[in-house]
Amino acid sequence: MVYLRATATTLATILVLGLSVCVAADSPKGKPNILLIVADDLGYSDLGCFGGEIRTPHLDALAKRGVRATNFCVAPTCSPSRAMLLTGTDNHIAGLGTMAEWLGPTQKGMPGYEGHLNARVTTCAALLSTRAGYSTFMAGKWHLGEDQKAWPASKGFARDLTMIDGGGSHWEDMKTLSPKQPKVNYSRNGERLDTLPPGYFSSKNFTDFAIQCLDEARTQEKPFFAYVAYQAPHGPLAAPDAWIDKYRGAYDQGYDVIGTERLTRQQTLGIVAKETERAPRSPGVPAWDELTKEDKQRSARKMEIYAAMVEHMDDQIGRLFDHLKRSGQYDNTLIIFMSDNGANGEDHAELLLQHAPQVRPWFEKTYDNRVENWGRRGSFIDYGPAWGQVSNVPFRLFKGYVAEGGIRAPLIVSGPGVKHAGTINHSALHIMDITATLLELAGVEHPAKKQGSELAPPQGKSMWPLLAGREQAIRMDLDWLGWELFGNRAIRQSDWKLLYLLKGAGGTGTWQLFNLKDDPAEMHDLSPQHPERHAAMLKLWDEYLRANGVIVSDAGPFAKREP
Repeated sequence: MVYLRATATTLATILVLGLSVCVAADSPKGKPNILLIVADDLGYSDLGCFGGEIRTPHLDALAKRGVRATNFCVAPTCSPSRAMLLTGTDNHIAGLGTMAEWLGPTQKGMPGYEGHLNARVTTCAALLSTRAGYSTFMAGKWHLGEDQKAWPASKGFARDLTMIDGGGSHWEDMKTLSPKQPKVNYSRNGERLDTLPPGYFSSKNFTDFAIQCLDEARTQEKPFFAYVAYQAPHGPLAAPDAWIDKYRGAYDQGYDVIGTERLTRQQTLGIVAKETERAPRSPGVPAWDELTKEDKQRSARKMEIYAAMVEHMDDQIGRLFDHLKRSGQYDNTLIIFMSDNGANGEDHAELLLQHAPQVRPWFEKTYDNRVENWGRRGSFIDYGPAWGQVSNVPFRLFKGYVAEGGIRAPLIVSGPGVKHAGTINHSALHIMDITATLLELAGVEHPAKKQGSELAPPQGKSMWPLLAGREQAIRMDLDWLGWELFGNRAIRQSDWKLLYLLKGAGGTGTWQLFNLKDDPAEMHDLSPQHPERHAAMLKLWDEYLRANGVIVSDAGPFAKREP
């Protein structure tokens, strides 16, 4: 939730101030095409233009043409982020107050915890289609409701090729990580898909479908809104055979060295300040030099496959860009690239077998997890916390946590009207800002403005003043943002962050205060030095809780780890 003046703002004020939408004088002439690309679990430092060693030439070129944001905030996991992305509204209002998979007993049946986009929100796709004449389509992962009434076809997308679930195989086998679910759910144009074509691989086939829809939009002579939500690099790690060995030997130095090299490149690029320190290894992760030779080889191999997966996704994004260029649409297309949350730090298969050993016979029958088959059809692997931390350099922890490693993501915006090509912006931005930006560019006023509307108003701020080069920031020092997921909580105001992590999530079970400008890795609690700020921000948490109907519950992946 974003507030204009935190010390005195009431919810009623927000409902008034957050509604106006007008077309800025410096917007592109006419209605630009919009291409919104989302990577799934991509880390902050994975892309070359954010300091990574993975080859991502197409996204790096996009960054040179546009603006990179280093302070782009998201939710800690997939579905809450996607709810805020498409509605511009806090996930606790939109229906994904927590992930449907982890709904707590006190949250069941409560408003904001429906497990799908609820009737209090509408999507930017629906508004762009009905109010601005856009051709709308999506290809990729949905994760915003399993019931057919909650699928993309019912939420503003005229065409879709969608993986409905939160994760699963990247191949045509449609395998899941649960013996209770026979296969992953897919839809095509609102109809269930029972099979996928032979040779299917997620990144390629989602791109193929998007290109088909781009061509259809041209024949309709409409601007398009394309939402391409890649499944990559979400686990299980996978890459086509021609790609899987491209990084052989690239990670033999190990995660300690690679992480340090990434930080050095980030400092050189200006992604982080020269004096920035990297968060140390997560608890329980040994130093690379303490591993056996075999463990080093296995660990490095997982990272090789992850890197190949990311480069292959970049290659498919390049296909989209090339198609737009050949059709003459590239220069009139606003392109937004982002990740939905921080990199994943858990090995799902290992956790499954650890906490549900009774499924081992099913798992071993279903998956071929021999090392030589890793990343190919039939395997199910993740790269674990050590490499997850590297992907999130310089931040602490990873996906699932409201620490910066879970809620800071790369963002690149390029296209018509975006000024100062190749620049880096360090101001605070939020995933809810995307919808506000798109509606402003399309000249669409959110229907919540109309008296008597039952829709919740969007809470994000348009990024257009920043993108157009008129402003360096869209938030003032008193504006603030809030988070809650799985019982973990955070408030950010300017460079200050108040953070509460459960003991089971590696935290203290108390509120801690950090200055993100000086300490982006959140290593030094400044509560004793700044008790007044600590107290003031704690009041903001209370306001966030009330305004968004948050029901705090520790039900989730960290509850079982509580000491």
